[in-house]
Amino acid sequence: QMKKQCDQKLLIRMKTECVPCSLNLQTQCPAGYTKITNGTGIPDCRYYLEIKTHTLSFLGCRHHCVKEFEQPECCQGHWGPDCMGK
Repeated sequence: QMKKQCDQKLLIRMKTECVPCSLNLQTQCPAGYTKITNGTGIPDCRYYLEIKTHTLSFLGCRHHCVKEFEQPECCQGHWGPDCMGK
């Protein structure tokens, strides 16, 4: 029995919102995502605070998250909803 279905594994990456690093310890990834950074995350972003007429920007932290998901695909040479076509 030849395999007709060859699912593709896709990795979806996302980053959480930029917040003060001290607050980022508690930040969780969205449901279904796995956090791949730890502690306070990565200080690679800026967040903004508006103070009266000024907007100040500060270095902040965010977490990187990934989600793996399988995309159903037919193996080479097969096609159709059930991959039975040749």
